[in-house]
Amino acid sequence: MRALWNGTVLADSDRTIEVDGYVYFPRETVRTDLLRLAAKTANDRQCPHGVQFYDVVDGARTAERNAWSYEKPGSAMKKIDSWIGFWDEVEIAAR
Repeated sequence: MRALWNGTVLADSDRTIEVDGYVYFPRETVRTDLLRLAAKTANDRQCPHGVQFYDVVDGARTAERNAWSYEKPGSAMKKIDSWIGFWDEVEIAAR
């Protein structure tokens, strides 16, 4: 699977995991150089899994809060501990 944003490959892996309709990528397969930590909102701080959102940034273009990971996942989300998911403007596609 690939995560694509405006034609740029953000992640590429054959080891993705789907949870609740979202596809997660192992961190080592993600272009983290294109991710910037997003400020935590009150809702983020209430998340029991320790969610951290990221803005996707490529030059002057930004897709705010279009990537995330769980830094303290509970048992139901343990399998994606620190993996990265994408949504909104980021397309998830087969290779």
